[in-house]
Amino acid sequence: MVLVFAGSMTGATTMTLADEKSDASQKAGSSHIGDFRHVVFFTFKEGTSDAKIEEIVKAFGNLKNEIPSIIDYEWGPSESVEKLNDGFTHCFLVTFKDKAGLEAYLPSAPHKAFGKLLKPHLGKVFVFDYTAKGE
Repeated sequence: MVLVFAGSMTGATTMTLADEKSDASQKAGSSHIGDFRHVVFFTFKEGTSDAKIEEIVKAFGNLKNEIPSIIDYEWGPSESVEKLNDGFTHCFLVTFKDKAGLEAYLPSAPHKAFGKLLKPHLGKVFVFDYTAKGE
């Protein structure tokens, strides 16, 4: 795929899809090949209030401020178009520089405290860890 952007009335700039991906990767900051990803999916127990879910989401996000090995964090509720999310309602993506970062995170006091907050409200959890690869 080749994208053409008009640079001026006298010329144009050509950018390949590979150039576009590289540019987007640089802008994203931590979407580097080799980063270690920790992807976590949750369902919450029936009866868990929206306020409690919001508290849990906020606490999960705050871990990035307490655990130095976290280099990026994002989350979102399911918006599954295909309805193949197996009932999971929330996804959290935690990025570390390497696998050792995750290994330091798991037994940390802030992560354990988060687990205590979460556990009474957690329905199901699915975790998938991987090292980011390129094409």
